[in-house]
Amino acid sequence: MHDIRAIRENPAAFDAALARRGLPGMASQILALDESRRAKILAAETAQAAQNAASKDVGTAKARGNDEEFERLRALVTEKKAEVARLTDEAAVKDGALRDLLLTIPNLPLTEVPFGRDETGNVEIRRWGEPKAFPFRPREHFDIAGVKPGMDFETAAKLSGSRFVVLRGALARVHRALAQFMLALHTTEHGLTEVMTPVLVRDEAMVGTNQLPKFAEDSYQTTNGWWLIPTSEVTLTNTVRESILDEAALPIRMTAHTQCFRSEAGSAGKDTAGMLRQHQFEKVEMVSITTPETSLAEHERMTRCAEVVLERLGVPYRTVVLCTGDMGFGAQKTHDLEVWLPGQNTYREISSVSVCGDFQARRMNARYRPAGGKPEFVHTLNGSGLAVGRCLIAVLENGQTEDGGVVLPQALAPWLGGKTRITPEGALV
Repeated sequence: MHDIRAIRENPAAFDAALARRGLPGMASQILALDESRRAKILAAETAQAAQNAASKDVGTAKARGNDEEFERLRALVTEKKAEVARLTDEAAVKDGALRDLLLTIPNLPLTEVPFGRDETGNVEIRRWGEPKAFPFRPREHFDIAGVKPGMDFETAAKLSGSRFVVLRGALARVHRALAQFMLALHTTEHGLTEVMTPVLVRDEAMVGTNQLPKFAEDSYQTTNGWWLIPTSEVTLTNTVRESILDEAALPIRMTAHTQCFRSEAGSAGKDTAGMLRQHQFEKVEMVSITTPETSLAEHERMTRCAEVVLERLGVPYRTVVLCTGDMGFGAQKTHDLEVWLPGQNTYREISSVSVCGDFQARRMNARYRPAGGKPEFVHTLNGSGLAVGRCLIAVLENGQTEDGGVVLPQALAPWLGGKTRITPEGALV
């Protein structure tokens, strides 16, 4: 959420930042609502002062035996009390309207973020690995012979409908191994603390990480009001909700492997084949809580943590900085990792790593206390480290052989009992 004081101080800068996102200026609308709210608050305070003064004078008039003045003052107290209640209620309505408006406005991009209207404006900053030259036409993951026995979309459709998958045998084990490998890497080498979290959360948690109110249609809600998390960014970030942390406790670096659930109402018709875009999937998430001074350095660090996962697996990727028109709602700056998928002959997103500044912290009221100073809002960051299903796709497509088998990354061998291949028949050997 945005700092109303910053908007008051420089409304032109606020509108200019929104314009970089391709949005119209909103400062005048925000400030008009803010001014109306503040006027109601001032009026309520003035009426309260008048009530307090009249209440004090009531006793004096009574003691003097001035019945006429006593009755006048008593009536004034009643009048002012009703006026205070009315103005306070009106101020609360204005305050709620202002908060509701601010909750729908995306974060402002950092000045260093390249301007662009859509993904065509993203800028590649580095790449790793060379796409393999196959002596045959590589297949997409779901068309590889050795994959077909263990990737069952038909049964999943019977159970749940479209955009679900049942994994069996070798694929289920490789999928599990990928998650275990990622967690081990992040906890033993990257200094992240593993956390197990719920996948059902309250409204407040979804608001805190900006899924609500803007993106309610892209999420699933249970009949009793809980929300299924779209990513453990929601739970990990909200662990510091309504907290004042010691500066010495920062940074906090967390990782979690969870089921994730996304309706993706705005993605109809995209990537309907295979398991690239699913309503239920698994992800190893990274979240950092930092001071404002260290958040940009932490963003680079988190990006590198995600890159190392792909390098250890031996799959080519590129890292891009998203332009203003392609960034997510809550981000100030985002790096996307795009992995090479030979079956599609292109790079596809496998991780987004974003720095959010104090945008989420304001929504959560998450603060820290600098040494000798007053509490300030923390900065929050989140990123995939990685999406497990998409990582499985990358491993399968990049490791496929002409006979329909798959050569698996050596990095997974400790979690596969030393086995390194999927045969054309679908066996793990």
